[in-house]
Amino acid sequence: MTEAEAAPRYRSGLFKNPVVVKELRGRMRGARAFAVLSVYLLLMSGFATLLYVLSTASQDIFGFTSGGQVGRTLFTGIVGIELFLVTFIAPAFTASAISGERERQTYDLLKTTLLPARALVIGKLFSALSYVFLLLIAAIPLQSIAFLFGGVSEIEVVLAFVILAVTAITLGTTGIYFSAVQPRTLSANITTYAVTLFITVGLPLMIFIVVALISSFLGGRLADVPAEVQALLLYGLLALAATNPLMAAFLTQFWLLNKQSAFFFYETVSSTTGILQVPIISPWILFSAVYLLAALILLIRTVRRVRRIET
Repeated sequence: MTEAEAAPRYRSGLFKNPVVVKELRGRMRGARAFAVLSVYLLLMSGFATLLYVLSTASQDIFGFTSGGQVGRTLFTGIVGIELFLVTFIAPAFTASAISGERERQTYDLLKTTLLPARALVIGKLFSALSYVFLLLIAAIPLQSIAFLFGGVSEIEVVLAFVILAVTAITLGTTGIYFSAVQPRTLSANITTYAVTLFITVGLPLMIFIVVALISSFLGGRLADVPAEVQALLLYGLLALAATNPLMAAFLTQFWLLNKQSAFFFYETVSSTTGILQVPIISPWILFSAVYLLAALILLIRTVRRVRRIET
């Protein structure tokens, strides 16, 4: 039976995929998964408590601090630490998905079954990301504590979860791609984390250097720059934000607070030559489109790699 003939058996649902069933049972069986979840929530709760103490303590130093500022500080800090954890947890769960089968000498057995390459890759990816999504969902009540203090809207919580989920999917797909390409788990982990660090750390540093050079070149004379050039710089900043989750989250929140729109708005740029209304799409939309497209391309390449008959 060919792969195309066997494929319909696994189209009835992800949870009927034997790889998903096996991986989820193995991951959730025993106390380890629940212990990790408990430690994760304890650490997140401790971090949220520390942020609250620091926020309220600043009232004695700098004067009155509103509840909205405390709520926003809590929300931003919790989302930031979640983004940090997702950046390092998602690739770790997927970078050994296929290379680990090779090292355990079970990869050839999987290749000889009727399981299609697509079902194998998607099953491995889905089972790994399921636990990451469990961690993200479990932290939503901590984010919702900010509602007690105000300063945070429901749309911010939704957009934060979208950015975190898209980041987890893309970085997880990156991990499983290098797991299929690299022969060993160690090399797959090194390559995956090198790409991850470049995206999350290298790109922001490059953006900061570029912005600093542009600011130094302009020398505070931004009003003398033509409005059209300012619009191009604004679009360039938006394009760079679409490549980095931290910058996309920051700009999304900034424009959401200032423009009161999470989808589409106009930004006014002015110069000595005139005033221009620049149409802007919210950064989280471009970020999600770019990252999901990259994840789809990597997923297709991974399936083709696994489907290839290895000598």
